[in-house]
Amino acid sequence: MLNPTQRPHLTAFKRADYSEDVALSLLIPGLILVHLIVAPYTKVEESFNIQAAHDVLVYGTPTSDIYQKLSSTYDHFTFPGAVPRTFIGAVLLAGLTQPVIAVVGFQHAQFLVRAVLGLFNAACLLVFARNFRRAYGATAARWYLLLQASQFHVIFYASRTLPNMFAFGLTTLAFALLLPDPANPKSTGRRQRLAITMFVFAAAVFRSEVALLLAINILYLVVLPELSLERVIFPFSVSFLTALATSVPIDSYFWQRPLWPELWGFYYNVIQGSASNWGVSPWHYYFTSALPRLLVNPLAYAVLIPFALRHPALRSGANRLVIPSLLFIAVYSLQPHKETRFIFYAVPPLTGAAALAANLLFNRRRGKGFFSSVLALILVASVLCSFAASSAMLALSALNYPGGEALAYVRDSVLRMETPAPAGSVSSGTVGSSAVVPVHADVLACMTGVTLFGSATASAMRDVAIAAVPLSLGGGAGGTGSQEGDLVKQRGGGLSIVVDKTEDETVLGTPEFWRQFGYVLVEEPEKVKGMDGEWEKVAVVKGYGGLELTKPGEKEEEDAVVPVVGMGKTVALWKRRIRALTGGWWIGPRMVEKIYILKRVKVTARKMAAVEA
Repeated sequence: MLNPTQRPHLTAFKRADYSEDVALSLLIPGLILVHLIVAPYTKVEESFNIQAAHDVLVYGTPTSDIYQKLSSTYDHFTFPGAVPRTFIGAVLLAGLTQPVIAVVGFQHAQFLVRAVLGLFNAACLLVFARNFRRAYGATAARWYLLLQASQFHVIFYASRTLPNMFAFGLTTLAFALLLPDPANPKSTGRRQRLAITMFVFAAAVFRSEVALLLAINILYLVVLPELSLERVIFPFSVSFLTALATSVPIDSYFWQRPLWPELWGFYYNVIQGSASNWGVSPWHYYFTSALPRLLVNPLAYAVLIPFALRHPALRSGANRLVIPSLLFIAVYSLQPHKETRFIFYAVPPLTGAAALAANLLFNRRRGKGFFSSVLALILVASVLCSFAASSAMLALSALNYPGGEALAYVRDSVLRMETPAPAGSVSSGTVGSSAVVPVHADVLACMTGVTLFGSATASAMRDVAIAAVPLSLGGGAGGTGSQEGDLVKQRGGGLSIVVDKTEDETVLGTPEFWRQFGYVLVEEPEKVKGMDGEWEKVAVVKGYGGLELTKPGEKEEEDAVVPVVGMGKTVALWKRRIRALTGGWWIGPRMVEKIYILKRVKVTARKMAAVEA
C-alpha cells in the first residue's frame, strides 16, 4: 500500500498525464482546422461534393416537378463528371451545417461544410487513438498521436470533400474496432461485426476499392484464426443491403435515373480500364513514392515499422496493423492508375505500428547506455522535423489555388468599391445593391478554387432564392451551347455574383460572348476577344511555380504593371523582409502569373477618356 504522503505526488502525475493526453488529442482537430484556414479553397477533384453540398443547401430537395427543378439548377446536370458520384456525403454535410449557416451567414458556408467533414475525420482518428491506448498502453497512444499529427497529407485532406475522405473516416473506425481490447475480450465478436459494417458502407457508398481492404482484413482474421467465414456472412449481408437501400434511392433521386454510383464507378474505372486515361504509374509507385510521402517521417517506414515487425514483444500487434494494410496496397498496385489518396486508409494502422516501435525505443533511453539515449533523441528530433516539413508543405500547398483567390478578389471588390445601380439590373462593371455581376472563369480558375460557394455574398444570401440566368451565348462544358443552367444567380435583395464556366472554344471565340461579363478570370488574357480598349487588367493572381534561390546582389522583380493580389502579394512581402535580414539571400517559392482578373470598361467611360486625351 502506498504511503499517504506519496498519494499527492501520484495525483499530480495523473493530472499531468491527463493534461498531456488532452493536449495531444486536441492537436489532431486543431491542426485540421488550421490547414483549412490556411488553404480554404478547393481543387477540381473535390468539386462534385462541394458543389453538391451547395446545391442541397441552396435549392433543397423538390417534391414536385423534380426533374425540371433539379436539371435547371443543380450543377451536376451541367457538369456530371466522368462517373456519377453519391450525394449521401453532400446531403449529410448540408444537413449538419444548415443550422449553423443560418446563424453565421452563407458567406461562411464552404468553410463550415469542410470543417464538419474535417472534424468527423478527426473524431475517427481520435477513436482509433483511444482504442490503440486500450490495446497497447497510454504512452504508445501518445506516440501515435504525435506521429499522426506530424503527417501532412491526412491532416491536409481530412476536410477536403473527396469521396476518399468520406470513406476514410469509416475505414479508420473499422481499424479501431479491429484493435484488441484486453480488458474486454468478450466484445471481440461484436466489434468485428461493426468493423465489417463500416468497411461495407465505405465500399458500397463512397469508394469501391474499400471492398478490397475489407476482403484482405477478413482473410487475415480468418487465417489467424480470430474469425470464421460463417460469422462474416450475416453482418456483411445486412450492412450491404442497408447500404444499397440507402444509396440507390437517394442517388437515383438526385441523378433522376436508377443508379448505384459506386457500381458504375467500378465498372468504368476497373472493368473498362478507363481510369488509365488519367495517367499510369509503375507498380512500385505506392511503396517507393506515395507511402514515404504519406508517413513523412523517414524513420517511420525505414526504421520503426521494420523494427516493430521483428521485435518479439511487438511482432503480434505490428503484424495485425501492417500485414493487411501492405497486402491491400500490394494488390491495389495492380491497377495502373495510381493516386496517393487511394491508399490513405492504410495510414492510421501503419502509423500505429510505427508508434509501437517509437514507444519501446524511447522508453529504453534510461539505463540502456549512450546509444539508446542518442536513438531516443533522434526519434524526438525526427518528429519535430516532420512537423516542420509538414508546415512547409502546407505553406506551399496554399499557393495552388489562384482561381479561388481570384473569385474572392472579385467578390470583395464589388462589395467594397462599386456604386449603386437600379434594382434587378445586370452589371457590366458598375453594380449596385441589387445587381447581378456576371463573371466568366476559365478552366484553370475552375480547377483551382472557383466554386458556387465562392460567389456567395453576405447581402445576397440573407434570404437565399435561386434562379437560372439565361445569357445570349452561354455554352456548357461540352460545348452544347446551352443558354440556361450555365449561370446561376444567387439573389436575396442584394448583390449577386454569377459564374459562367463555358469551355466551348467556338463560343469563346466570339466577341459577343465576352460582352456579357463584368469580370473575367482567365489564364491567357489574349484569348478574350475584343480585348483592346474594352477590358482592363485590374489584378493578377500568382501561384506556386517551383522553388527559387535568390543570392545577394540579384535584383528584385520590378513592380508589375498589373497589381498582384492574394498569396502572391504576401509571398513578395515576406521575400523582401527576409532578404533584408539575410543580406539578400532567399530560398522559397517562385511565384508565377496564373490568373488575370479583367474588368470590362464601360463604353461611356472609354469615350470620355478618348475625348479628354
